[in-house]
Amino acid sequence: MNHLERIIDRTRDDVRSRRKRVPVAELIDLAASRDEPRGFEEALLRDGVGVIAEHKRRSPSAGAIREGSTVEEIVRAYEAGGAVAVSVLTDEPHFGGRLEDLRAARAVIDIPVLRKDFIVDSYQVVESAAWGADAILLIVAGLEPGDLAELHAQAREFDLDVLVEVHNGEELEIALDAIDPNIIGINNRDLTDFTVDTARTHDLMTDVPAGKTVVAESGFYSRDQIDELERVGCDAVLIGEALMRSEDLAAATRVLAGPTAGDPH
Repeated sequence: MNHLERIIDRTRDDVRSRRKRVPVAELIDLAASRDEPRGFEEALLRDGVGVIAEHKRRSPSAGAIREGSTVEEIVRAYEAGGAVAVSVLTDEPHFGGRLEDLRAARAVIDIPVLRKDFIVDSYQVVESAAWGADAILLIVAGLEPGDLAELHAQAREFDLDVLVEVHNGEELEIALDAIDPNIIGINNRDLTDFTVDTARTHDLMTDVPAGKTVVAESGFYSRDQIDELERVGCDAVLIGEALMRSEDLAAATRVLAGPTAGDPH
């Protein structure tokens, strides 16, 4: 069993426990009363490559990151630095996240919030809306095509945008056939062994159909890399650890976001 399979097994167990504690009907009521969702997809359609800045407490490979800081402090700094959206990791066993971070982040910023987690169950989609997410992540490697289609459709019913993540050409083809997503994330990290190769983005970009919004994920930390992503046609880049470890979050985000940060088309 590889890393991703172990994580998904643990996620399914956790979802079963949460479903017993909080009935889905209660979540649906909370989702129905939430504030108007902010357009995650719309936020990515800016001049240049938009930065989606991530809040991540720890990682399986790197351990604890930026202990002592609050989610509110971090996402405020990201917004001040020109991030077009924030990603909030809510997986607790492996990344130290929590659902409460979604609501806390959204309460102090005006840009959209992406829930980044291993979403494998319809309960998590409703949960995401109830806790204030504007968008969710669906990882093709962790889902059967039918489940991917069902979760994507349910997310759209709850007015959640969806970042559909792929790692290779086969997964891209599955995503295009199953749901033809608007937003495609190309993750350079292989979730089966956690190795990173930024060439994945450049290799896969040639296979992405025109008109898709593309987000490059993992392994990016410099403005030169982002300039290259712009040259190959990426719309946004998701950056977590490189920002979380920086001394000045707002300044580091500003450097990566570039001079056109926040300028609409």
